[in-house]
Amino acid sequence: MYGLCGEQAMGQPPVPLCGSEKRATFARANKQASMTYDIYAFDAYGTLFDVHSAVARHRALVGPNADRLSEVWRNKQLEYSWTRSGMGRYRNFWSLTVEALDFAFAAVPDTNADARDKLLEAYQTLDPYAEVPKVLVYLKARGAKLAILSNGSPDMLESAVAHAGLTDILDDVLSVNSVGVFKTDPKTYSLVTDTYGVAPGEVSFQSSNRWDIAGAVAFGFACHWINRTGQPDEYDDLAPVAVYRDLTGLGV
Repeated sequence: MYGLCGEQAMGQPPVPLCGSEKRATFARANKQASMTYDIYAFDAYGTLFDVHSAVARHRALVGPNADRLSEVWRNKQLEYSWTRSGMGRYRNFWSLTVEALDFAFAAVPDTNADARDKLLEAYQTLDPYAEVPKVLVYLKARGAKLAILSNGSPDMLESAVAHAGLTDILDDVLSVNSVGVFKTDPKTYSLVTDTYGVAPGEVSFQSSNRWDIAGAVAFGFACHWINRTGQPDEYDDLAPVAVYRDLTGLGV
């Protein structure tokens, strides 16, 4: 169970409570959701950066099934990361991104593979979501440390961060490349606690990916699910402390 806060509360009723234990859990979740933290860690792709903006830039060139291509590209990118983690056969995220796009072109009809190079170039400079700079500046002004924790390869992340104008705002950009395994392996989340020398519960972690939130909750982070697309909840035993429609729920 988690507290519903910020924009999530608009038009979406809270989970019904029954019994003193559930009421106490709900109260604790709301207290955690309203807390401020010294360290905020953010997933990158889908949370800070719009993974579909690459295809959106070249929609006309890609063809009539551009949206489907983008969806398959993203899904395969994630599938490959989970599969390789499970096998212990790590390959960097950029390689998986390229392989996933090649699969998407082969799988989705009425798409123009001549767009391949332009899409890969665009993926290096994905657009940030509109509220991202404002929210990060707000948290930074409060004295918080800000970090990215991402599956992305270091070069990918450096390019995306620079394109979004976030280089001077973020304190650290942490890539799982340094531990050779993808989320949700606990070693990935420990990059944050090791960097700052803190316990997991001192970190506020934000991700748009519910599976990522589940992994981070299991590790011990205080998690906020940025549910940008209104997905149904899952992993009910690994609940976030709050759900927001975008990052403004953090208090901006």
